Amino acid sequence: MSRAPVQRPRPGKASRSFARRQQLERERASRRRAAQRRSRQPVDLRTLVRRVPKAAWICALIAFLNATAWSVITPAFQGRDEIDHYAYVETLAEMGSLPHRNPANPYTYSPQEQTVSEALHYGEVRFSPQNQSIKTVAQQKALIAAVNKKLSLKDGEAGGASSEPPLFYALQTIPYALGSGNILAQIQLMRLFDALMGAVTALLVFFFLREVLPGVPWAATVGALCVALQPTFAFTTGSLNPDALLYPLCAATFLCLAIGFRRRLTNGVAVALGLVIVAGFLTYYSFIGVAVGAFVGLAVLGWRDARARGRAAWKAPALAFGIGVSPAALDLVAKTLSKSSAFGQASTVGGTVHLTSLFSVISYVWQVFLPRLPGMTHYFEGISTWREVWFDRSVGLYGWMDTMFPEWVDNVALFFAGAILILCGRELVRRRAAIRARWPELASYAVITLAVLVMLGITSYQEDIVTKELAIGEPRYLLEVIPLLGVVITLAVRGAGRRFVPIAGAAMVVLFLGHDIFSQLQLISRYYG
Repeated sequence: MSRAPVQRPRPGKASRSFARRQQLERERASRRRAAQRRSRQPVDLRTLVRRVPKAAWICALIAFLNATAWSVITPAFQGRDEIDHYAYVETLAEMGSLPHRNPANPYTYSPQEQTVSEALHYGEVRFSPQNQSIKTVAQQKALIAAVNKKLSLKDGEAGGASSEPPLFYALQTIPYALGSGNILAQIQLMRLFDALMGAVTALLVFFFLREVLPGVPWAATVGALCVALQPTFAFTTGSLNPDALLYPLCAATFLCLAIGFRRRLTNGVAVALGLVIVAGFLTYYSFIGVAVGAFVGLAVLGWRDARARGRAAWKAPALAFGIGVSPAALDLVAKTLSKSSAFGQASTVGGTVHLTSLFSVISYVWQVFLPRLPGMTHYFEGISTWREVWFDRSVGLYGWMDTMFPEWVDNVALFFAGAILILCGRELVRRRAAIRARWPELASYAVITLAVLVMLGITSYQEDIVTKELAIGEPRYLLEVIPLLGVVITLAVRGAGRRFVPIAGAAMVVLFLGHDIFSQLQLISRYYG
């Protein structure tokens, strides 16, 4: 008699789901191991450029288009200090020399620039939200007539921009020449150049996030997209402002350090980092904070690798340091020969702090960002600097520092910011073992951030207390550490939990997109409503 076949039970939905989860876990683990193996390999910058993924190009394109939109809706000369920055480029292109500030009358511009700014009602619109930009046919005709007068482009001053280093303005002479004969065309082309720098920044942030979080393939895309849509960043890179060149240089500094910590600081990366630091010094004086932090990072890299490679580990950091400090040597030579500084305010900030005023400087810098401690002189009475200066203005501060959101919008934004920080903190606690293993790298980024804040506070002290000018309180200066914004966003998305990561990532991008769109509408209402 034949035996009946044994009936095997069919797998249920629960067992199939369990097997599928196991398979997904194995695939994720395999991708993480592959990313870690790649992260330990030395990097070739040319190879890195050839392997730019499509997602990176998309992030860069969005950053460029967003900044371009801001450049179109912002009236000419209504970006922060644009009239001075244009005058600097004009002097460099037309007279072939750097501008020299005349203390008696520093805000006298060339006849052509002065005529066009008057036709734009620059003086009446700036700092006056109740006054809008030109919008009638008669005003438009008057502006066209002013542009076509072809007056002299020489004998003007560059105002507060006169003391700035020349690299950004020298590069801007290219779009200036392309738009020759029409100031409005020149300004728009120069703004597009800055928008291109914004795209480069988003691209570098993408690579930085891919180095810092190699096992999280979507992190670079989400973080770089949010950076590209950040309104203050987009407004600044859509204006004529040297910060637009400073941002990619700062992002490149972070990227080079990340490559050094995650792989190895090769001679090629060291040379690139040194040249970036030189370019930063030649772009804007506030880069000194990033440079100091980068030098500390180089020392940490040398100390870390010396245990395995001996003295050879110090070769690349020393190479980057030597190239990076060369501007200081050139500045010293320039001072000796011409009794002037080749790098503007970057060479004068150090003279602000004296031993006799050290405590007052420390007290002031502390209060620029944090509540006053007992025993400190009250420098900002009646003002909560962290909230009213840094947070509220980060929510929205556009135009000539005269366009902000209503207070209730700041309160809503505070809720979202708190939620992002809580989720980020949750992820940091969960990954505390990985943080301990990477503390030298994270400490270097923290030093850069601290150096930027101290530099910003000392500069504010110089202008507020020493020279009795307006103190610095613009969040755009904090964007020197914008790559870390991408890290915070990514950690917050991961902090939402594995199950909700896709939803949280999409929600974060939508949140930044909505903030950007409503910020543009706020600016449109300010100038054209």
